[in-house]
Amino acid sequence: MVRLTPLHLLFALLCLVFFHASASSLPSVDPLPLLSLRIKPNQTASTCTYRVEITTSCSSVSYTRDKISISFGDLYGNQVYVERIDDPSSRRFEACSTDTFDLYGPCTKDVCYVYLYRKGSDGWKVGSVRISGQSTRTVTFKYNEWIPNGVWYGFNYCNGAFASPAL
Repeated sequence: MVRLTPLHLLFALLCLVFFHASASSLPSVDPLPLLSLRIKPNQTASTCTYRVEITTSCSSVSYTRDKISISFGDLYGNQVYVERIDDPSSRRFEACSTDTFDLYGPCTKDVCYVYLYRKGSDGWKVGSVRISGQSTRTVTFKYNEWIPNGVWYGFNYCNGAFASPAL
């Protein structure tokens, strides 16, 4: 029979606390809401072009007329923000489709966060967002989630694991 001394119990407790604290600081792999996104005013950085491909899930509504905005950026505070990427007359964001945008904004290093904002009553389920640019690696953020109404929703891997690179 194993006999545990108070020192063994204390050591076991400290190990448990340490490993629990380490595990809770790992980044989430699911998208999360962001209650407040600070939009940076006209940045003085040079302008770059980004190709953004947004795939709408097949289980989304047939198409959405909601107002859709996007913001993404890098670890160094460079931010690309486009207030409206939707166009209700063109039936963008149809179920089972991919919409491609050429967006312009400050040049970034590797993109490590992306947030989408939806305002409206139709609803919209995003499959993934793929971002590529002249000075950044191509990166894919896998959502497979309904975007909540009236809140920025997405990923921030700037201080932890990176989003899955595109193949």
